Amino acid sequence: MLLRIISALILAPLVILGIWTLSPPHFSLAILLVTLIGAWEWAQFTQPLNRFSSFCILAGAIVPSILLWQVQLESISLYMGLLWWLISIILVITFPKSAFFWQKNVLLKLIAGWLVLLPFAFSMIALRSVNTLDMPNLGRILILLVCALVWGADSGAYFVGRTCGKHKMAPNVSPKKTLEGLFGGVVTALILGYIVLSYFDIHFATPAVIAMMICLTVIISVFGDLVESMFKRVAQIKDSGKIIPGHGGILDRIDSLTAAFPVFTLLYFLFH
Repeated sequence: MLLRIISALILAPLVILGIWTLSPPHFSLAILLVTLIGAWEWAQFTQPLNRFSSFCILAGAIVPSILLWQVQLESISLYMGLLWWLISIILVITFPKSAFFWQKNVLLKLIAGWLVLLPFAFSMIALRSVNTLDMPNLGRILILLVCALVWGADSGAYFVGRTCGKHKMAPNVSPKKTLEGLFGGVVTALILGYIVLSYFDIHFATPAVIAMMICLTVIISVFGDLVESMFKRVAQIKDSGKIIPGHGGILDRIDSLTAAFPVFTLLYFLFH
């Protein structure tokens, strides 16, 4: 636990510093690097195909899309991401029965990795590009907002779940996650979102709109975590990697964000 805390105290400020100081091109390159590391870690889920071959296929499908970024492609990617995460909810809730359809199918596991990683990368790049004359740092703030929502919800869910969690969300995937914890996470995120938005004086169409966006973003983010857990369970892997001491791999740290960012970004462009 001490190692996890130390790593978090070092990593969080570095992430925030990168979001706030990197220019859009450098930010895009940083996201591409994170995405490629995520692709390398996902490649180990695609047995019986060997890991290097899986990584090359995923990288070949991801890198050109990001380097040749276009608004139209970004929009398609966000809708694909939303569709994937809606399907993922069904896959997680019905696991392990749902695994019958994909656990031995390399192509489906590769497609799943592509749908997890590409919309994540596109959404972060798209959100970073948002700005107005009155608020040139709006994109940076929105990215920090999503991170704060997910991190805050995770903490709220942990404490509420440990205190009064009884009803399991997906016991066959993650026995520790409960509906009570999910409720605690959503409430925590709503409070945190209100504080952040008020501090930076960011306004949406109505309070109901931003409340809806926060709730959906947090709920979907939980399934980002559960989906990675589901694939790790089938592959019999505990952690996606060892790059972050005490935490595991990159995917172990961004799994919730891979779901949260595409959904929040799409909702932002539709309703802000």
